[in-house]
Amino acid sequence: MSDISIRDVRKSYGKEEVVHGVSLDIHNGEFVVILGPSGCGKSTLLRMIAGLEAITSGEIAIGDTVVNELEPRERGCAMVFQNYALYPHMTVEGNIGYALKVGGMRKAERLERVREVARSVGLEEFLDRKPGQLSGGQRQRVAMARAIIREPEVFLFDEPLSNLDAKLRVQMRHEIRRIHNRIGATSVFVTHDQHEGMTLADRMVIMNKGTIEQVGTPEEIYDRPASLYVAGFIGSPAMNILPGEIPTGATVVTLPDGARIRIPQAIAQRHGGRMVQIGLRPETLSLTAPEVATLKARFEFAEELGSGRLYHLAVEDLTLTVLSSEKRRFKEGEIVGVSVADGLVHVFDAESGARLGDSSVDQPALEVAQ
Repeated sequence: MSDISIRDVRKSYGKEEVVHGVSLDIHNGEFVVILGPSGCGKSTLLRMIAGLEAITSGEIAIGDTVVNELEPRERGCAMVFQNYALYPHMTVEGNIGYALKVGGMRKAERLERVREVARSVGLEEFLDRKPGQLSGGQRQRVAMARAIIREPEVFLFDEPLSNLDAKLRVQMRHEIRRIHNRIGATSVFVTHDQHEGMTLADRMVIMNKGTIEQVGTPEEIYDRPASLYVAGFIGSPAMNILPGEIPTGATVVTLPDGARIRIPQAIAQRHGGRMVQIGLRPETLSLTAPEVATLKARFEFAEELGSGRLYHLAVEDLTLTVLSSEKRRFKEGEIVGVSVADGLVHVFDAESGARLGDSSVDQPALEVAQ
């Protein structure tokens, strides 16, 4: 298996640069998920690793070999696409074994390898069928088996689950991770779906407008988002973002409605007088009686989730969501109380969006303005 080293890689189409000097190290045997919205450059980066897109500048190495000038077939990568890219006139057996046939492997040996790989992805009963006779999940397994049989050093996945329904996506996530664990190949998986990133990745790479915003484990990125962009992109339901100010000499952030959120003293001392954005995860908030609450909000509606409810509230003209296992009924417009439970409060600079310090210390909580 191989490391992947990406050094100051750029990609331009004409005068428009779409990948801006990206550098990243992917370790041997690691499963890395590149995550971001459409148009952020994630698929372009993957295709440059595969050799399907030329690099405008910079360097990509797989193992000890710089691959900038190598053809895709010379890079030791196998790619699984969103659209499966199967040969419709061939059987499952023919699709899986095609690369071995082209490579000149003897038929008996090739068929043995095809059956072995098909068995590993649960396709041994479907070898005589053609792609049109298979479900979406089965076709995706054929695409994966075709990649596995080449015994690649690197697996590259380009949004492979986007065409599947929700239940199949969950099943295929488990299948992909199981295969990765068994084979141990270095895997790079591109997606816009944060659930895929959180469940599959050893590390996630969050991209935005052709640059990398943050690299870390799913837990690190969820608990300590490096920017407002990452904070808003990771988490379902999304993090609440509220504007405020750190008064000079105070250890609180004052919100527009007068409520105050206590923050660590170190952050307050360094950034007194600064306009900030406060991030609160919906699951760290709880509903309470207005008379003892630290923040008062107006009820708008609730989403039933089965195990709990997602309450949509308004604080003046700001939106606030609270995720709770409690199932309470409120009338539209009713005033409800909100408090912070166990207080993870994230503090971001209002202008740059960058995270300010480690705001998970000192268990900050909401205060009532005096």
